[in-house]
Amino acid sequence: MINASPWFSRVTLAVSVAVLGLAGFAPRAVAQTATHPSDQSRDQSSDQTTDQSSVQSSVQAAPLQESNSSSAALSLPDAPGTADGSVAPANATQPLDFLHSGDDPNGSPDDQYKEGQQTKRILFIIPNFRSVSVDAKLAPLSKKEKLKLAFSDSFDYSSFIYVGMLAGVGMAENATPEFHQGAAGYARYYWHSFADNTIGNFMTEGIVPILTREDPRYYTLGRGGLFKRTYYAVSRLIITRPDANPDGSTLNISEIVGNGAASGIAYFYYPSQERNWTKVGQRWLLQIGLDGMSNVVKEFWPDVAHGLFHASKASVAPEGSTPPATTPAPTPAPAPAPAPQQ
Repeated sequence: MINASPWFSRVTLAVSVAVLGLAGFAPRAVAQTATHPSDQSRDQSSDQTTDQSSVQSSVQAAPLQESNSSSAALSLPDAPGTADGSVAPANATQPLDFLHSGDDPNGSPDDQYKEGQQTKRILFIIPNFRSVSVDAKLAPLSKKEKLKLAFSDSFDYSSFIYVGMLAGVGMAENATPEFHQGAAGYARYYWHSFADNTIGNFMTEGIVPILTREDPRYYTLGRGGLFKRTYYAVSRLIITRPDANPDGSTLNISEIVGNGAASGIAYFYYPSQERNWTKVGQRWLLQIGLDGMSNVVKEFWPDVAHGLFHASKASVAPEGSTPPATTPAPTPAPAPAPAPQQ
């Protein structure tokens, strides 16, 4: 929940357009990192010259490598985990683990930049805890987990940076003249923006979803063209998943009523000039519209993150890990000595 002012609408629209543009750039950036066919030919030629003992060693190591690959493939960042740290089946009923692959001390930092993979933050400064990666199958959230989700979106370090940006832009635009300028004015903008953001998060992600038994998370579509995915992201303002049927859909009361309640609460801590039902209605409608833009940014963020970061990190071994050993090229056998002339 934020103060209803034209500056935020323009800033959010600009960010959305930038993300959509980068989403188109991402596939091209990844494609440029593909292996050249001539390199593959050289690799195949090198493999064919491997001696018999190297082949036998590779065959013996294959089952172990295959087992490790299967385990890594199942380690989805949003997949529900078990108490002992093992991976549960996709359709198992397990509590949601809010930690993504980037938080796993034993995981690769490249995991958080896979295609369709959401991260905890957008550009490291915008909280993104409620987004779910493509094709992730999650159990319904408990009451405690819904409140934890709202808490994470409100009190993560990135939330304080995000609110600080909102306060700075609001003061530059003189969105609420009663706050004035200077350090004291910025402090007023900051705590009002923080209150708006925190109350809005707890209403739309915690309290109202608990009462209506709805899933407050945003499930990334990740497929289709630009217009299809944009339409899907905006439609999540009025459609969500019920806890009783994770594959179904229901009216998103949490978004509509939650933002309305947060706008009503803001009535009591804004200056008297801002305390009228017209302002409350404007803040309500503006917040719903901005949440729609936020959904669009979240929908295309995995494409942007994969295109911008994966290509530059793909060839770098994770910190603290040992690069995979490579089989040395076989030493060519010496040419036979020429036969002595008679």
